[in-house]
Amino acid sequence: MARERQVAGGGRAVEIAPDRLEGWYARFAVRNEGVRSTELKPDTVTVVADNGVVAVANVPFGPLKAEGTVPGLAVGPLVEHALISRRIALLLVRRGGHSVGIARGGVVVQSRTDRHLVQGRSAAGGWSQQRFARRREGQVRTALRAAAEDAFEVLVPQLSEVDAVVLGGDRRALETLREDRRLAPLFERAEPRVLDIPEPRRTVLEDAAERAVAVEITLAGP
Repeated sequence: MARERQVAGGGRAVEIAPDRLEGWYARFAVRNEGVRSTELKPDTVTVVADNGVVAVANVPFGPLKAEGTVPGLAVGPLVEHALISRRIALLLVRRGGHSVGIARGGVVVQSRTDRHLVQGRSAAGGWSQQRFARRREGQVRTALRAAAEDAFEVLVPQLSEVDAVVLGGDRRALETLREDRRLAPLFERAEPRVLDIPEPRRTVLEDAAERAVAVEITLAGP
């Protein structure tokens, strides 16, 4: 099953596994009365259907080694690019936990996961609320410090052996980790796409490993 979500401004985005990509485009052509053109760029592949529907694929682990606009459906270069087996470093972080790992071909081969207590917001007011907020901020700092340590110990030493870095989770938490100078080489290699994930755990990491190699396609139009 393709993962699907609504996108801002209308339309929807789907994540397609590399081995299903060719079939997905074939079905897209049938559903939309054929394909008018395919535009290949280093970072996107845009397919325009005869009925006006447009499918824009973000090229993962680019650039794509093909460029130009041709009539009809011509996504062979994208399919070949997506099917390349890659070794990927994964960093998933939310304020209450993290999971880091190395995946090959969408399968996790090494990982480390940890969870920390971060209390929810308090409805109390006054000094009680302020004390609660300070305690919660301390819990968040502890959790993110642990995430930074595991990323540094597990991922950074292997950066020379991976083809890409994929991030996931809470963007504010990730931005906090970005401030850690030890992790600068990791963030410099990160893909633009950030995976939206629930609280990190091993099963979430395994799902993220599969999603990391999928091609995200945004559909818009009639």
